[in-house]
Amino acid sequence: MTSETTKLHIKIGLKIKLERTKRKLSQEKLGELAGLSKTHIGDIERGTTIPSIETLNKIAIALDVKLVELIDVSKVDL
Repeated sequence: MTSETTKLHIKIGLKIKLERTKRKLSQEKLGELAGLSKTHIGDIERGTTIPSIETLNKIAIALDVKLVELIDVSKVDL
């Protein structure tokens, strides 16, 4: 995996965390809404797990955002 790919996973995780905290949701609550475990949400937010497009879509629905908005990390800085 290239460093650019790793950075992308980290940025997506940070974007999910930002959207989750904006909505005052815990990782546990987001997991419930998305049908995922709290641990899986945490791993995605840290960039240690590569989420599938299906998983990202579940998270987008749970956060009430469009999938394209969720994966737009152009303004996420590391």
